[in-house]
Amino acid sequence: MNKRDLSSSTIVRAFSGSSAAIWLATVALFAISPLVSPGSLAKAPLLSMLPFAAVLAIAAAGQTLVVQQRGLDLSVPGMMALGAVLCTNLPQGHGWPLATAAVAAILATALVGCLNGLLVTALGVTALVATLGMNVVLLGTVFSIANGTPSGATPALNQFALDRTLGIPNTVLIAVAVLAVAGVVTRRSVIGHRLTAVGVSERAAAAIGIRVRTYQIVAYGFAGLCYGAAGVLLAGYTKTPPLFLGDSYLLPTVAAVILGGTALSGGLASVVSTGVAALFLTQLGQLLRTLGWTDAQQLIAQAAVLLLVVLARVLAPRALASVRERRALALEPAA
Repeated sequence: MNKRDLSSSTIVRAFSGSSAAIWLATVALFAISPLVSPGSLAKAPLLSMLPFAAVLAIAAAGQTLVVQQRGLDLSVPGMMALGAVLCTNLPQGHGWPLATAAVAAILATALVGCLNGLLVTALGVTALVATLGMNVVLLGTVFSIANGTPSGATPALNQFALDRTLGIPNTVLIAVAVLAVAGVVTRRSVIGHRLTAVGVSERAAAAIGIRVRTYQIVAYGFAGLCYGAAGVLLAGYTKTPPLFLGDSYLLPTVAAVILGGTALSGGLASVVSTGVAALFLTQLGQLLRTLGWTDAQQLIAQAAVLLLVVLARVLAPRALASVRERRALALEPAA
């Protein structure tokens, strides 16, 4: 095999992987960012970008498990808003300790996530319908709790979200911890293997004794926990979170999941690669803003990138098969 065939095979192998493309794309994006916009990787721009990437990564980690179960969670905005309003309103309006309010906010969204799972599994409601309806209920609940007026985050929560540990933003450290734990659990533990089995085939999983409904509910519950945690962190970072603070995170969570290599048809999922995709999307948005692109243009660019990566994952295996076929033909003895 000549050097040209070896190079072609290496490239298509890289893009054939379920998550390799987004890792390569992220490295390329950070490599070209200083060339396109000098100073875009300076300390100040990075520190302003990373907290938002961390929030998106945490929320997208939850969406990953739902997509793995062949669902799609449209309650992300309501979940994040509920987490934010509880962690701000309970301390400010009812005197709750901050830590208690934050835990209550995250547990509340986890319970709502489990309720989503029950609607989908026990009642057979389509995931899109169940989560969309739940989102409406949650937004109404948020308005009721806040009485139409958002509360500001406590100084302690705001300071924690803005602070850095060893030079790294606390939000990033929490995101790394969430992704690491979720990544180990989904890839290395019995629970993760069973979640994958259920996502691949419910009938096959049930045939080997896996409690399908239980694990699907667990996936939705974990998703709710992630949305709540993302809402709490975002509330602290923005200090006075709007009641619709989660609206801009629905589509990016789906995009991060797809870019990270998780198929909408369910099965294998990579939470860590989803986190890398969240970093990619956030840096791309910041780079485009420095170039003066409008929000509409940024959405078009993100959609184009999503399409290119998806096409690369689809076409690369075909290209790899072609390379192998040419290699086989070259090795055949002449007649």
